[in-house]
Amino acid sequence: MAHPQPANARKRSLQINKTTRRPRILLAACGSVGALKFDIICREFCKWAEIKAVATKASLNFMDMKSFRRGVPLYADEREWSDWKKEGDSVLHIELREWADIMVIAPLSANTLAKIAGGLCDNLLTSIVRAWDYTKPIFVAPSMNAFMWSLSITEEQLKSIDELGISCIRPKNGVMPEIHDINDTVRLFLGTREFTD
Repeated sequence: MAHPQPANARKRSLQINKTTRRPRILLAACGSVGALKFDIICREFCKWAEIKAVATKASLNFMDMKSFRRGVPLYADEREWSDWKKEGDSVLHIELREWADIMVIAPLSANTLAKIAGGLCDNLLTSIVRAWDYTKPIFVAPSMNAFMWSLSITEEQLKSIDELGISCIRPKNGVMPEIHDINDTVRLFLGTREFTD
């Protein structure tokens, strides 16, 4: 006759079966000149995290898709509903939200900042943000011209997204923060957290 395991033995057995993994970052780009650096940002994060990427239609104007990092899935607006056929099918913005431990939008354009602050969700990226589980962090690195950045409405919109729980890596005069600053800020925030399946 088999004897039941003591509670602490079962607990140890469960802990042994857990495997740690790299953090999962959902990295997104908006239509700003800062998107020229998106592939470099992606490469930096790939050194220490699993990455999936999201690009708005406007951001693709600035990105060289031939040089985009191989092995990193890149999702654009067209993918949002392409696999959906009937009720009960998976929805991409929900799948990506559930997969990610953290979301980083770098660059964040003035247009997408305004959409997020106003609650709009008219593309894949803004649908993810609108449906986000805010127990998980979102970081943004704005990129816009100095006139857009200095408008009072920009500061109001930054306050609105801060109230949602979105952290801003502030630029100087609207120029997207340096890649190492974005990378270091996110890595430092995640610190020594362990991620398990």
